[in-house]
Amino acid sequence: MTKKKHIGSSFESFLAEEGLLEECQSQALKEVLAMQVEAAMKAEGLSKAAMARRMHTSRPALDRLLDATNTSITLHTLQRAAAAVGKRLQIELVEPR
Repeated sequence: MTKKKHIGSSFESFLAEEGLLEECQSQALKEVLAMQVEAAMKAEGLSKAAMARRMHTSRPALDRLLDATNTSITLHTLQRAAAAVGKRLQIELVEPR
């Protein structure tokens, strides 16, 4: 008797079938970016107010960037955040799995 390790389709396949894959991927990417920015701010000892000043933006704009549920962030804002903590933003297109 052969024991199957997995039953049914993958979770990714399920999300695709339900039309939710792209939304979930966007959300996950935003959460990762928000965590990376927060970690960089902590490493630099930056408050939100100081980070906003370095980015030449408002505190509410920084709050939107750090809000993991807000996926409507521009590349320009992400680039400014990266530069404010001595990093650079890297985005690439990759083949689907």
